[in-house]
Amino acid sequence: MKRGQVRIISGKWRGRLLKVPDVKDLRPTPDRVRETLFNWLAPNIVGARCLDLFAGSGVLGFEALSRGAAEVVLVDQSLTVVTLLQAEAAILKAENLTIYTANVPVQLRKSEKSFDIVFLDPPYQANLLITTCQYLEENQFLADSAYIYLEAEQVIKDNDLPLNWRIIKSKQAGQVVYHLALRERENKS
Repeated sequence: MKRGQVRIISGKWRGRLLKVPDVKDLRPTPDRVRETLFNWLAPNIVGARCLDLFAGSGVLGFEALSRGAAEVVLVDQSLTVVTLLQAEAAILKAENLTIYTANVPVQLRKSEKSFDIVFLDPPYQANLLITTCQYLEENQFLADSAYIYLEAEQVIKDNDLPLNWRIIKSKQAGQVVYHLALRERENKS
C-alpha cells in the first residue's frame, strides 16, 4: 500500500484502496483501529444509516457501505476532500451515499430519518468532539438507540457526553484513544 492510500478491510470492496487527500491535519483511522471498531459494530452495521462527520479519506463511511450499511452520509469541511470523496464514490459505483461540504456541526443538514451509527473523528486541535456530540443530541440526529464512534487524543468519560450516552467500549492504539458510545432514548418520566 502506497503512502496516501487506505485500504477497505472487508465487505464487497474488500482490499480496494482509497486515496487520502493531502490536507493539513487529516489522519485516516489506522487499519487495526478500524478492524476493532467494525468488529464492535458487526451486529449492527447491516441495514444501518451511518453519518461520517469529518470524513477525511472517507474510509469509515466506505467501510460501512462495503459491510452492508443501508445508507451513508459523508461530511467534511474541505472542498478538496469532498471532491476526492465524490471521485472515489464514482470509481466504486457506490449507491446510497450522500457527500457534502459543511462546517460541522453548525452546517449539518437535517435528515428525514435519524442515524443509527455516527463516526466522529475531528481534527484533535479543533476541540469539536464534545460540541458535536451535544449538537447531534440536541438536534435529534440520532435514532433512539444509536452507536457513536469517538476518536480522540485522550480518554473520554461518560460525564463528558450527553446524559443519555455511555461509553461501552474503549481502546488505545499509539496516540489514538477510541471509544464506542451507546445513545439511548431518555426516559421522560
